[in-house]
Amino acid sequence: MTHYIWQKKKWPNFNWDNNAIIDVLSQCNFKRGQLMGRVNALGMEHSLEAQAELLAAEVLETSAIEGKNLDPESVRSSVARRLGLPDVGLLPQDRYTEGVIDVLLDATTNFAKPLTLERLHGWQAALFPTGFSGMHRILVGEFRGDSPMQVISGPIGREKVHYEAPPGADVPKQVEQFLIWWFESQGTMDGIIRAAIAGFWFVTIHPYEDGNGRLARAITDMALAQDEKLAVRYYSFSAQIIEERKEYYEVLEKCQKGDLNITAWLVWFLDCFARAITRSDKLISTVLQKARFWEIHSQTEISARQRKVINRLLDAGQGGFEGGLTTRKYAGMTKISKATGYREITDLLNKKVLTQNPGKGRSVSYDLTWPE
Repeated sequence: MTHYIWQKKKWPNFNWDNNAIIDVLSQCNFKRGQLMGRVNALGMEHSLEAQAELLAAEVLETSAIEGKNLDPESVRSSVARRLGLPDVGLLPQDRYTEGVIDVLLDATTNFAKPLTLERLHGWQAALFPTGFSGMHRILVGEFRGDSPMQVISGPIGREKVHYEAPPGADVPKQVEQFLIWWFESQGTMDGIIRAAIAGFWFVTIHPYEDGNGRLARAITDMALAQDEKLAVRYYSFSAQIIEERKEYYEVLEKCQKGDLNITAWLVWFLDCFARAITRSDKLISTVLQKARFWEIHSQTEISARQRKVINRLLDAGQGGFEGGLTTRKYAGMTKISKATGYREITDLLNKKVLTQNPGKGRSVSYDLTWPE
């Protein structure tokens, strides 16, 4: 009796209903074309600051899907270090964050390089620099062992098995098949469909003890980068998955327990992709605003504490920081005294980084001096 898709005799010969996907696929390619036109018109492809903000957003989102919430400032600091941005108030390095950034940068910046077994092992090892996943030691830089690999939820004693991956002994051959298809399929099918199949196929093999979801999304990004011939994503598929996480796991489980027809997965992927492109307007607007702000203040002396608060205001958007920035809020965010907070706010006012909002006395508050 077969329970999972990889147990089917013709695995991994996927099939799907073209009539069910043709309209949404056309919509995806049209929307993406429009987005690339806007990117070119805005000159974003030449902005290192914009690239840094987009990469930081993707690192935060792909980790959040796995329940790992990273410190945005630490992520920005690590991204800036990788991209060589000057005077960014660098914070101490976090090895996990550095690893995620290395994987995403390698997958997209080096999209033209072959995807090899050595490269996959290197990516997985980069995600677990200590050799531990949480409190558990895991195999890093090599495939999982012979123990059954199951996706489980629920309390102990009442667990529900959502999926069981192929036996560990089969993994090397399964990954070899995948890598051969990866090489042979480039340029022979629609790039978005190829990205959808690649992500589904890899996470279904589940070749490692941990990190498979993050690696599948990196492979998806690499496939899209190859199709677009661009090293930077101007939309975040991971951010959209966060919004649709329940549906993501449901359709994944349905197709992994189904036959080789993956129409349901492709329809969901394409719909999610289209929504990610639609959301890109807000992302691009935020990225451009941040990039423009830091370009203006590239020579302004700003401490790491001040930078942390400024980024919080930038994240909130113009007028979006509820109640405005006050000395009390500044002190709370930076864990310093109100007196020190007041001095640092005054310094930013003198440098025209901050502007005082209307109001006096206890109601005084501040906002950024936003670029016009």
